[in-house]
Amino acid sequence: MPQPVDPRVLGVVVAGGAAGVLARGVILAPTTDPAAVPWVTLGINVVGSLLLGVVVGWLDGRRPLLRALLGTGVLGGFTTYSAFAVATALWVTTPWLAAGLGAASVVLGVIGAIAGLFVGRRFADRPGEVELLEDAE
Repeated sequence: MPQPVDPRVLGVVVAGGAAGVLARGVILAPTTDPAAVPWVTLGINVVGSLLLGVVVGWLDGRRPLLRALLGTGVLGGFTTYSAFAVATALWVTTPWLAAGLGAASVVLGVIGAIAGLFVGRRFADRPGEVELLEDAE
């Protein structure tokens, strides 16, 4: 049976998501060249993955509302799979470039997240500690 959603968590995720989407829009708005949009989206997703790693590494299981606000909300809205998918699909006429962009987004995103986890753990003074999947909230 699914657990009920805490209204406070829902509220901070919605507010954070709105802020994250606004931040992405502010970064993308000045981009006038359609060919540059996928590259900007790649940058947003890599930076967002790094920052999400920092948030998860820093907060770990503490401060669940702040983690929901920053991680699920702000960074969930800032980075988005659908923007990545559309940005990649824009290059359908150049399939090798589209595939390269897709691969780069995934690989660089994972590298960013790993680096962010290490930075976040340093902030929390728990260097090298890795959160087990079953312990993740």
